Amino acid sequence: MSNEPLALGKALASFDALWSPRIVTHVNDYDVRVAKVRGEHLWHAHDDTDEFFLVLEGELSISLREAAGERTVRLSQGTVFTVPKGTEHKPFSATGAAILLFEPTGTPTVGDRHDEIPGHVDVTTGHPLG
Repeated sequence: MSNEPLALGKALASFDALWSPRIVTHVNDYDVRVAKVRGEHLWHAHDDTDEFFLVLEGELSISLREAAGERTVRLSQGTVFTVPKGTEHKPFSATGAAILLFEPTGTPTVGDRHDEIPGHVDVTTGHPLG
């Protein structure tokens, strides 16, 4: 990690892989990750941590399985949402999106409980940028 300013647009332009976050910096014991997404991810849950989403470009939807039933939240550019720990969720984007995630370092993007990991997900804890 550099201690120089980083343009998120430049970071996003440096890779094309979908659902494969890049770690852009660290804050205390947390990774700040950016990712490009399109299509569906997988149902998963993080047992011990919340998951923060900020939509940088496009639109992201997140289906949630909650005590009251299943619902979907839709996030447009500039919108934030936090999935509470232990909540099963499945992010997806029909048109594609760029997102920023804030998670404890080492947190797998597929959570602790998940469906089968798709073949295109090669690293579940994020790649270093660059």
